[in-house]
Amino acid sequence: MATEPVMGNATPDAPASRDRNLSFVMGLLAGSAIGVGLGMLFAPRGVLELRRRAADSGRRLGSAAADQYHQVGVRIGEAVDEIARKGQGLRDDLSDAVVRGAQEVEQYAANAKTGH
Repeated sequence: MATEPVMGNATPDAPASRDRNLSFVMGLLAGSAIGVGLGMLFAPRGVLELRRRAADSGRRLGSAAADQYHQVGVRIGEAVDEIARKGQGLRDDLSDAVVRGAQEVEQYAANAKTGH
């Protein structure tokens, strides 16, 4: 009886299996290459658009912040002016009161000298 040589785990379908694996790997590589190509084709435009949008958003945010800063500065300036006006008014009232008091003291002193 003639024995056939044993070739490990080889099966009669081994060549077909290798062809399928090779086809799968080739398809995977081709798909990857196509994906990379499309990514390179469309990514720069997307990146440039994203940069433009980010720059526009940054400019709008900076402009809004500058406007708010200006408004706060104006409000603070108005508040300082109002406080200064009130302070000057109080100073003037106090000065008038001191002058009246001095005049009354002077009048009292003059009356005390003359005996009235």
